[in-house]
Amino acid sequence: MQYVIAIVPPTTYGTRIAEFQRRWPNNQTPLVVEPHVTVKAQGGLTPDLAWMAPIAAVCAAVPRFTVSITGPEFFGDAVLYLGVASESLRVLHERLVDATSPDPALIERYFELDRYVPHLTLGQTVLGMTASELKDMQYEADQVLRPFPIFEVTHVRIYREVKHRYEPFRDVPLA
Repeated sequence: MQYVIAIVPPTTYGTRIAEFQRRWPNNQTPLVVEPHVTVKAQGGLTPDLAWMAPIAAVCAAVPRFTVSITGPEFFGDAVLYLGVASESLRVLHERLVDATSPDPALIERYFELDRYVPHLTLGQTVLGMTASELKDMQYEADQVLRPFPIFEVTHVRIYREVKHRYEPFRDVPLA
């Protein structure tokens, strides 16, 4: 069983993103997880849940903050995402990684710390889309998903993998 820690956009914008994703029949992204921004990937989030108390302690010490969605971008030609800007989000990420002490190989594997790029995935080739579809999606995202919001982060959401889908498991409030 795997876990991921994320933030979620406001419900209305999250719904807009999910509806937008479903416009591409090959896009399996909305079948795997709701729209979110990963803050802490799987490394160090063990099935015994020993990391829950340290995560709660970090969150209790981090004040609420704002993030800005910055528009569509690519990782190579295989992943289309909405950029996310917030120095506080980066600080939260670093504190969560520190609290869970993942093996350095897992930090590298999951693109954490210096390699962390906050983003909200719209579609990707490993989940059914072609590079050409992603290009079309990029153009439409820039039109349809504007205005890109700025929103307050009040909590993190922990997702648990259940049958190849990440389901909301628990919300942990920020200070």
